[in-house]
Amino acid sequence: MVAGHQAQSSTGEKGQAVGPPRPHHAVHYVNRVGWLRAAVLGANDGIVSTASLLTGIAASGAPGDTVLLSGIAALFAGAMSMAAGEYVSVSAQSDTERADLAKERRAIVQQPEEEWAELRDIYVERGLSPDLAAQVADQLMAADPLGAHARDELGISDVTTARPVQAAFTSAATFSAGAIAPVLAAAFSPAPQAIAVIALTSLLCLGLLGYIGARLGGGKPLPSIVRVIFWGVLAMVVTAGIGRLFGAAL
Repeated sequence: MVAGHQAQSSTGEKGQAVGPPRPHHAVHYVNRVGWLRAAVLGANDGIVSTASLLTGIAASGAPGDTVLLSGIAALFAGAMSMAAGEYVSVSAQSDTERADLAKERRAIVQQPEEEWAELRDIYVERGLSPDLAAQVADQLMAADPLGAHARDELGISDVTTARPVQAAFTSAATFSAGAIAPVLAAAFSPAPQAIAVIALTSLLCLGLLGYIGARLGGGKPLPSIVRVIFWGVLAMVVTAGIGRLFGAAL
């Protein structure tokens, strides 16, 4: 039966060899979390902050060239700020991870029995029997003790580890991509309709960002779209109101 089953699985319905079945590799959205978080944050900030600034300045009664120049300055300043902020913050996370790994490395050398027991207890808490957990701990401590403790005790893995350069570049690039839309809207819209054109363009881009972010992250598009549009509207309304208030005062 086994041989017959294997023969059948290696040939097609017409007797043609098709080879062994390909192994199943599940696609997990968590593998994208590192760059996706930075990309969504950068693009959202680029659209919202730049559009809010432009609507605020336009509402104050500033001339069109002033509005456009402010948007261009906001694009470059924001991109550099996002890159610097992401690099500094993610580097701090990376420093913490390295410090914890160094601490675990010393502990494994100085007190291997305690570290073995710690690993065993982790698997017991996850539902393994003490005997099986001890066997797992034995094999992992023999193969890669630091990797086992990093993953199971500290929660550090290749998927979640901090990557400062990647985060900085992704945030700067996506901020620029997001900010360019309201800047172009300000450049090509007549002064009387500038606020409406900038706001509409930005909201459309935010809706698209919410949809793309949800699709890449495996979430539902509608809640994501509503979420980003709500905060975008709120930011532009507040800054436009402040701009109009200060414009009337001046």
